[in-house]
Amino acid sequence: MLLRFGVSNHLSIRERQELSFVASSLKDRQEGLIDCTAVNGSLVPAIVIYGANASGKSNLVAAMQTMLSMILWSHTKGKPDGGVPRHPFRLDPGSSRKSSSFDVDFVIDGVRYHYGFEATDTAFVSEWLYVFPRAHRRCLFERDGNEFSFGRSLRGRNQIIASLTRPNSLFLSAAAQNGHEQLSGVYKYFGSIEGFREISVPGAMASAQLAEQEVDDRVINFLEKVGTGIIDYRRRETELTEQEQVIGREMVAILRKLADTSLSPEAEMQNKKVFIEFAHRGRDGKRVYFELERESAGTRRLLIVLGLAFRAIDQGVPLFIDELDASLHTYACEEVLRLFCSRERNPKGAQLVATTHDTNLMVSPVLRRDQLWFIRKDAEGATVLYPLTDIRTRKGDNIEKGYLQGRYGAVPSDEPILTHGTAR
Repeated sequence: MLLRFGVSNHLSIRERQELSFVASSLKDRQEGLIDCTAVNGSLVPAIVIYGANASGKSNLVAAMQTMLSMILWSHTKGKPDGGVPRHPFRLDPGSSRKSSSFDVDFVIDGVRYHYGFEATDTAFVSEWLYVFPRAHRRCLFERDGNEFSFGRSLRGRNQIIASLTRPNSLFLSAAAQNGHEQLSGVYKYFGSIEGFREISVPGAMASAQLAEQEVDDRVINFLEKVGTGIIDYRRRETELTEQEQVIGREMVAILRKLADTSLSPEAEMQNKKVFIEFAHRGRDGKRVYFELERESAGTRRLLIVLGLAFRAIDQGVPLFIDELDASLHTYACEEVLRLFCSRERNPKGAQLVATTHDTNLMVSPVLRRDQLWFIRKDAEGATVLYPLTDIRTRKGDNIEKGYLQGRYGAVPSDEPILTHGTAR
């Protein structure tokens, strides 16, 4: 479970911004809260973030994905002299000389951890991991440049792995790749966090993703419930044409050369291609199947979102979705939120972070006030993130109306877009 995520000097985020899942003391809806003994309180199962276009909502989701990418791949995919692929705040020339920082508090098997790091263009300048087994902080490891120190409770080949850790790779990444048993669970936790930022989902992309596994029956039931007309699906295989097979073999040869190793059986060329088709009920009651290209943009996107949502719920892990409402009706968005904000449907405590422009969700009975967050740009173009609970409200207030009236900020300027000009 995620408790908190913090980031600074990344894309439009200059000063440190922090997103917290810890529930407030509000007497709002209690049904969906996640009990968390590690903080002697509760966590919210979902956070919805609002803000004007270009305010930095997508950059917050990108920040989490950047952190995960560095943790998972910095040791195996980073080049020895390649530096650190970061994106500091560009509107302030001084920010490029400052480090970027990422850190999270999270819970694994009832135990709280705090992990983070700082990076410049050339190296990770600091890294740390603390554990709170009995509410008191205990250091597992700390890094200052190329100097490492280890707590007594961190067993394993720590010094050997430290010697193998490049300046531009994280110790946690190196430890996992070198079989550090105690840190593998932390590494796997970060690997379980999912993110989805695609606004448009072409039929070919959706078909390729769905063809790899069975479509969950819960997805079909959801799609039927929200009125897409879909009642079932089927997988259909066809033989590749001779030309397609030739192109496929050439692509496999190129991939082998680039990877400089043998490919997995799944990546080897297959002589068949799989199609996913969805059934609708015809006028005569019989099923009529349609290719994904013939389904609506919203249906295609919802298929991917739902697959990620149910996987997160089954595993009890966090999921970040940018622009939840893209091509989706308010009702469908609310039903996705309802999946997470129900103890019955979400018994393992999965969490959702979603950005959106759909203000109808602000008055949904599914959400508490401490699940609403806002993002705005300050006078110097830097992103500022804050929760609704920073602003005094009362239970029963029309939050949507207040937001659209500008009471909470995070809305576009109310100045006319065209104040002068020449008609053509």
